[in-house]
Amino acid sequence: MTPLNKAKIPFKPAMVMVKDYIKSKLSEQVKAVAFIIFYLVAFKIIVLNAPPADALQVSFGVGLVIFGLAFFLEGLFLGLMPLGERVGIQLPKKTNIAVIMGFGLLLGLGATLAEPAIASLRLAGANVTPWEAPLLYRLLEIDTNSLLLAIGGGVGVAVAFGMARFYFGIGIKPFIYTLVPLLVGFTAWFSRDPNLSKILNLAWDTGGVTTGPVTVPLVLAMGIGISHSEGKQETGASGFGVVALASLFPVIGVLALGAFLNQSTPMPCQSGEFFAKENRVNALTLVKNENELMKVAFQRGNEAARKAYFYNSDNYDEALVKLTDEKYVTQMLGDMSLSEWLTRKASSEERAKLALLMAGKTGKPIKSNLIIDQVLKNESILAFRAVVPLVLLLVAVLVFMLKDKPKKIDEVVLGIAFTLIGMTILTSGIRLGLAPLGDQVGRPLPQVFRSETHEEGRIILEPFDEKCVTSAFNQNGVLEKYFTVKDGNGKLQHVKFEPERFDRVAQRYEHIVERPPLFGPELTLVGIGLVFLFAFGMGYGSTIAEPALSALGTTVEEISVGTIKRKSVVNTVSLGVGIGLLVGVARILYNIPMIWFLAPSYLALLVLTWFNDESFAGIAWDSGGVTTGPITVPLVLSMGLGIGGELNVVDGFGIVAMASVFPILTMLVFGISVKIKQKRLLIASMEGENEN
Repeated sequence: MTPLNKAKIPFKPAMVMVKDYIKSKLSEQVKAVAFIIFYLVAFKIIVLNAPPADALQVSFGVGLVIFGLAFFLEGLFLGLMPLGERVGIQLPKKTNIAVIMGFGLLLGLGATLAEPAIASLRLAGANVTPWEAPLLYRLLEIDTNSLLLAIGGGVGVAVAFGMARFYFGIGIKPFIYTLVPLLVGFTAWFSRDPNLSKILNLAWDTGGVTTGPVTVPLVLAMGIGISHSEGKQETGASGFGVVALASLFPVIGVLALGAFLNQSTPMPCQSGEFFAKENRVNALTLVKNENELMKVAFQRGNEAARKAYFYNSDNYDEALVKLTDEKYVTQMLGDMSLSEWLTRKASSEERAKLALLMAGKTGKPIKSNLIIDQVLKNESILAFRAVVPLVLLLVAVLVFMLKDKPKKIDEVVLGIAFTLIGMTILTSGIRLGLAPLGDQVGRPLPQVFRSETHEEGRIILEPFDEKCVTSAFNQNGVLEKYFTVKDGNGKLQHVKFEPERFDRVAQRYEHIVERPPLFGPELTLVGIGLVFLFAFGMGYGSTIAEPALSALGTTVEEISVGTIKRKSVVNTVSLGVGIGLLVGVARILYNIPMIWFLAPSYLALLVLTWFNDESFAGIAWDSGGVTTGPITVPLVLSMGLGIGGELNVVDGFGIVAMASVFPILTMLVFGISVKIKQKRLLIASMEGENEN
């Protein structure tokens, strides 16, 4: 048989086709990203009255996210998805269920490590301290690989059980009624331990992080192949439910790892006690070496922690002197810039000392230590480690076990290259753009409902001329002295003159930069309401544009033969995410233990699941996973951690978990309402027939 000749397209039309193709793919990602980015930036500018810091870097990072996501998803479509589908179709025909489950275990592990949202967990430990939450710090900073393996292993077990479900046609309800009470029970038990209680929020958040654009398509491709090969594609068990399992089993994996490591982890203590000389052996079980311990004291500790680390005041003062020399800043502060440290971590006394030491040096701008080319290099290595093993697994099974080979090998190779490039660019964009933007919105968010002035930093004015000080009566008729300064936006502000801050000999004045309450002390409740409205709007608006959710809604409409509309599904799930983010933010603001939200929520889910049909129960439980994509997770995580850091909450995890559980709840309620409506229509129809 003579092969078909390939069509030859002239160079210019070919370039036009490529241009239109790239434009269409980029426009899809711009639409997916645009709302949540504009929403956050608008809130920061209009409500928080401050433009994004490092706007150029954040904009560059967001641009990387758009390009990276386009490349990444196209790579999945061309490379990984065809491999997964082919393995899914061939494997059940040539092997038994034990081999299928073993492969599902490896597939789930590999797919999880390739998820872009996993990169967010690598950035999530920045505000966790080893003295307040030793076990949580250990998971995020020391045993990170073990944490990723526990999460990936959990997803792998979920995929293995999911394949068994497809193979034997088992419903999702038995798994739900077994796993959920078990997890809630473990959560209640862990909440009684001072160390284990600190990892609960992280554990439940991992369930949302794992169900992203890599895991879900590959698992569904495998499931469809197995269902078709076994002739069970028409059963309610096929198609839905695996995403739900992939959200629950990782929680078990993290809790099990935490319980194992807790035996060899120090208990929480005060910062001064942790850095004390006599506790150095215990401290170095959590931190690699003395230099890293010093970094932790500066980056995460307070003044008492730093003084305890240096044993005596002379060593401590010598360390502060070193901070005035740029070559020591990275050594002591890591990626944190000196200006950021002065604003967020330094005490008033430390700021005053450094201001005196840096007199005459302050004209030189202090730059961030985050280097873009270094970020791209690091992320490219991590992308290679994540994607290549998964590809090798699929190819090895296809070629050596199934004696088959991929069709259109050139497309598959191109797709894998796109996946690598896309993941590198995407995760770099998360680190440079999305994570800083979420943190910038999260940290000042408590300012919205604060009823008191909050100190933001200090500036040394030198030389200060007393002639610029003027007198004026305040509203109580008392004569006070003021002078005028320019704020960061170039606007003039009248500042009260405090004589005790003025050094007449050195002609130096220490000006305290204060952040006043946005709404005044009498409108705190309005501020709290605005915070909750912001959280709900962010959740609802970002979810309604999720492509995965739109695909879920379309599938449900097709399965229900049009009786359940796509728009209804999208709105119901988006409503759940909005409520979930609102509840998650409230939990952090008021530092409420996670168990008080999880136990009632999952108890309600169990009851509602009982009253739903098997097929719709699977749809509802899967809806909690499709809402947490590669854009939403990094922003929500960094925002929650930023709020927690500003309020000195030990950790800001738990928002993703809440954004995953409430969509399930709203969908189950929606399913019951649809069922009742259909029953009423059926009764009305039967009564009409009887009358005739």
